[in-house]
Amino acid sequence: MYKIPFLDLPPLRGAAGTVSLPGSKSISNRVLLLAGLSEGVTRVHDLLASDDTKVMLAALRELGCQLETGADGVLSVTGIGGRLTTRQAKLFLGNAGTAMRPLTAALALLAATQGGQFELSGVPRMHERPIGDLVDALRALGCPIDCLGQEGYPPLRLNGPAALTLDAPVRVRGDVSSQFLTALLLALPLVAQRDLVIEVTGELISKPYVHITLELLARFGVQVQRDDDWQRFVIPAGSRYRSPGEVHVEGDASSASYFVALGAIAATDAPVRIEGVGSSSVQGDVRFVEAAQAMGAQVDIGPNWLEVRRGAWPLKALDLDCNHIPDAAMTLAVMALYADGPTTLRNIASWRVKETDRIAAMATELRKLGARVEEGPDWLRVHPLKAWKPAAIHTYDDHRVAMCFSLAAFNGLQDDRQGPAVPVRILDPQCVAKTFPDYFETLFGVVRADVEDIPVITIDGPTASGKGTLTDEVAQALGYDVLDSGALYRVTGLAASRHHVDLADGEAVAALVPTLDLKFESGRVLLDEEDVSAELRQEATGLMASQVGAHPAVRRALHQLQLNFRRLPGLVADGRDMGTAIFPDAALKVFLTASAATRAERRHKQLISKGIPANIDSLRADLEARDARDKGRSASPLQAAADAIELDNSQQTIGESRDLVLSWWQERGPFKA
Repeated sequence: MYKIPFLDLPPLRGAAGTVSLPGSKSISNRVLLLAGLSEGVTRVHDLLASDDTKVMLAALRELGCQLETGADGVLSVTGIGGRLTTRQAKLFLGNAGTAMRPLTAALALLAATQGGQFELSGVPRMHERPIGDLVDALRALGCPIDCLGQEGYPPLRLNGPAALTLDAPVRVRGDVSSQFLTALLLALPLVAQRDLVIEVTGELISKPYVHITLELLARFGVQVQRDDDWQRFVIPAGSRYRSPGEVHVEGDASSASYFVALGAIAATDAPVRIEGVGSSSVQGDVRFVEAAQAMGAQVDIGPNWLEVRRGAWPLKALDLDCNHIPDAAMTLAVMALYADGPTTLRNIASWRVKETDRIAAMATELRKLGARVEEGPDWLRVHPLKAWKPAAIHTYDDHRVAMCFSLAAFNGLQDDRQGPAVPVRILDPQCVAKTFPDYFETLFGVVRADVEDIPVITIDGPTASGKGTLTDEVAQALGYDVLDSGALYRVTGLAASRHHVDLADGEAVAALVPTLDLKFESGRVLLDEEDVSAELRQEATGLMASQVGAHPAVRRALHQLQLNFRRLPGLVADGRDMGTAIFPDAALKVFLTASAATRAERRHKQLISKGIPANIDSLRADLEARDARDKGRSASPLQAAADAIELDNSQQTIGESRDLVLSWWQERGPFKA
């Protein structure tokens, strides 16, 4: 996950490959609560690991449920069997509506019947999301509930014991959020000594999410009856939760929407295959496929997979009632930028009370890109965009905003685009942790960019100037990959030795180079996922590096390997000739210098800290001799590129140098501070 202030997406030009979806958030948190309330042990397979499930797991643990994750990754939940073992707790539920609403209902009823006091709170945005309709329904049953801030909103205090009135139907509004009805459906079986009736007032929105709830209730032993109009639900007398033993969580259909859209926009040569949802899914958002097909996508579907490729181009405009796919419909708003006319999304009032006011948020951010957008209380109209502007997308701590707008980076595919393709900046990219923590890594695994569009920063300089540390710091701040070119010959020699390749056979060693699984992370060198940093510093490894470096074929292969490190979302490369020989087109080139005395002092401190004896005068002499050799090399001598910025860090901390480089990078980009 990119835990950085922003992530820049360069223009993207195509897509193909396979995506495995994370588990459904809606199913995951429902299953966790049902397992926690049930008798027995439930083994939950493929549970979503996200911010929302973390707060639900923490709440269940606080309430006395036993949670154990096995070596196979399966979570075992030992439920409380509907009996409170903890009667007082303060639960923080973040911004997870799928935790706040059902826990409110369940704990309100348990506190009323068994005694207890529970406080439920969340992030500031959660305290702005209405829960009054659910609170009113629970109070009508006799549950004592205090709103600790604004009436009708969290935080809440649930008190008990109290006498419940269960002989009349429970009434709840259905036109604000289906989660209120879901909360009652999940909670009322805990007190079903008689048939309990729920009546929905107003049109029920998001029926597919209620369908998920009913399906899962049945899995846990409660068969709820409903009428054909989705207005009346009956929970049978004597209902109680029993573990089904094993539960498998489907892939998240809402998350699938981004990759369905990706295929519709960018999969021209081969499809995007999405594994985890398909024709057998119980999630309503799988019907996003129908909307994508209406816009021109070609879709093949199996029981647990989808394959999507571009059909019509430009995409076809839509006028769609989105009540059945409220979350996934957000993706259509960005797809609309690539359409042949204005697209109107209707019946989306629930967007107003989600993680943010999503109608306002989508309209605001689409306009930043240059789009013409109209909005109403429950609708949004987006006109196609031809003249794109580079935009820094504010994500409002809303995972779906971040993921939707990643699709704007494909603007370079428009045949009638006015002006050049532009990058897109996603602010606070880690907000995707709510449902899809590695979304951007997954996206980069199936998309393609022109190599010249992938940004590169080079940091060259003499030995012990600190360029490796500076490279790591800059790359970490931007979310970019790292290339430590100085380690390549040593890694090649080590890998050849491990594979029993004759170091004197240049062609054989060169053939090994493209197969190297090599990564540079936080100052470490990983070969086949093993940290080999210590081995690379050994004298024997240095001798192997000298031997393989003598072969022209190896040097050619390593040149290509270095070029191959230029991959999404960008690269910071350090060495002696990164800006002159390897990446002469880099957008920013830094030549890092420091006096020999300063470098010797730094190296001395480094060695002493590791228990290695060292002499400053000897170190300085060695560095000066190394500088002379590097500058005098016939191939790739140490020198600053003509357009490089020289940075003398003799008197700077690494943080000061990093911030200076980042300021230079900001000045060169389209996203002004």
